[in-house]
Amino acid sequence: MASDRRRVRVVGIGSGGLDQITIEAAEALRASAYALAAVKGPADPLVDLRARLLARHAPDVELVGVPDPERERSSSSTSTPLDYRGVVLDWHEARSLAWERAMAARPGDVAIPVWGDPAFYDSTLRILDRIAERGRLALDVEVLPGISALQVLAARHRIVLHEIGGTVTVTTGRRLREAVAAGADNVVVMLNADLPLDEFADWRIWWGGNLGDAGETLVAGRVGDVLAELRGHRERLRAEHGWVMDVYLLRRGEGTTA
Repeated sequence: MASDRRRVRVVGIGSGGLDQITIEAAEALRASAYALAAVKGPADPLVDLRARLLARHAPDVELVGVPDPERERSSSSTSTPLDYRGVVLDWHEARSLAWERAMAARPGDVAIPVWGDPAFYDSTLRILDRIAERGRLALDVEVLPGISALQVLAARHRIVLHEIGGTVTVTTGRRLREAVAAGADNVVVMLNADLPLDEFADWRIWWGGNLGDAGETLVAGRVGDVLAELRGHRERLRAEHGWVMDVYLLRRGEGTTA
């Protein structure tokens, strides 16, 4: 039986820019007693960015860091979709227990700032579901949508993500080849461990790294012409800023076949 109840506001905060946040989301931050953030290591630059966001939009709200459990990332443990899913679910369980302890120790409503938008490749809602299922805390969850990296990518390159009457597939770097093999020829790719694009030399790419942040970098062109430049920018951003998040639109070039 749940012994405590609190409101949890899952707040989309944009892809990096301190002003890429809606008025509704800023008000949700200010209405909360504190904000919760996973801390990945002793110097997590993304936690610092969240602190700066709160200082700008909700200066009276404390940011509470929760050490993030280690996640298995070895290739032997994540080589198949089933293996990868199992590893992620184990990590979700460990993270949900850490978040539950943090929320149980503090009264009041909590905001959870989410990178980009909670609707795209984010684990927050699944983790909160696990906490609610255990029944020790009763959660009233509210979701505030954010400006996604997909929107920022399209805006920065001044493009529409699909052609007239066409479709766009959204997937991860891990599953890009699978999407293309299934017939996708206009693909937005997120969550890149690397840039597995050598076989797409004649496709066209619109790429953005650390969108909205001071280190934002854009590249567009034929993949075979710009891939080395993209990889160089990716490593530079990681070295200079301590993190890199990139997203790109990949579109089959004219005359290329499946």
